Amino acid sequence: MRLKRKFLTAIIAVLLIFTVNTANKTANANESCLYVAGITAGFTVKTEGASVIGLSDIVTENGVISPAKNAEIKIGDIITRIGNLKIQDANSVAKALSTCEGNPVEITVVRNGEEIKKYLTPHLDKDGKYKLGVFLRDDLNGIGTITYFNEDGSFGALGHPILSENGDLLNLTCGDAYICSIIGVVKGERGKAGELKGVFVDDEKIGCINSNKASGIYGTVDKNYNFKEYPKMEIESAKMGKASILTCIDGVTPCEYSISIVKVDDQNRENKNFVIKITDKELLSKTNGILQGMSGSPIIQDGKIVGAVTHVFINDPTRGFGISIYKMLSNGN
Repeated sequence: MRLKRKFLTAIIAVLLIFTVNTANKTANANESCLYVAGITAGFTVKTEGASVIGLSDIVTENGVISPAKNAEIKIGDIITRIGNLKIQDANSVAKALSTCEGNPVEITVVRNGEEIKKYLTPHLDKDGKYKLGVFLRDDLNGIGTITYFNEDGSFGALGHPILSENGDLLNLTCGDAYICSIIGVVKGERGKAGELKGVFVDDEKIGCINSNKASGIYGTVDKNYNFKEYPKMEIESAKMGKASILTCIDGVTPCEYSISIVKVDDQNRENKNFVIKITDKELLSKTNGILQGMSGSPIIQDGKIVGAVTHVFINDPTRGFGISIYKMLSNGN
């Protein structure tokens, strides 16, 4: 196995408040059985355009300037066009600027789902390259947990979406999922979420990511990956009482740990369909509760899959939210 030499940031939604809303819509799904995973995966995804993750000053021969700040470019903006050139990534931004000769350029950014036109004058830095004064990102790497595989080879993971810096749903162009080996744990504590540390095994591809939705990320397994080695379970609605989660906190093999489902709200519009509490002494001793990277861990009750872990309560890492398996399946279709 070749371990990719890159530590991955764990993916989970960290919850700061504890309110639960109700709704009248009930999710339905055609599937009756799923292959239950609980495996930690390394996700590599590409987004549309180039995301602004920071603003900077440009040191020029005539002083310090930041065209992006002056044009009120904001962190979280996604640059999609410069002039007539469609921006695919950070490299295409550099290519577009290299031919501007210091003239003003029209830049199209997407902010909160709305296209905005900006006019900026790039400036030469000391290296002789035209810059806007932005730090850009065009792909994401992270750790999360695959919840289930369908008979047709599709899979669902995370139980919540991947969001941009300003909280918008990211539009993904493509992505891959790899087996991830967990090599360390940062314990959670009150006021600060813990996290899994891992590297992904880049010769063990699980499959491709096709979509990023409110209920998770979805994809299709690679032809060489045997998802049918995982246990097959019926799906069911959660109820209050004893349950368990399948999750991995060391290496690549998931283990089952006891939890309690303390609240159920099938109609919640924010996919917070139940509240769980970690009760397993072994898991608590090693993690103090739910960690970043556990999102997507399947929740099992009475031998059936009822949902997946999604959020951790920032002020109580032993507790968190789960999403109904019906919600994941209906939104993933």
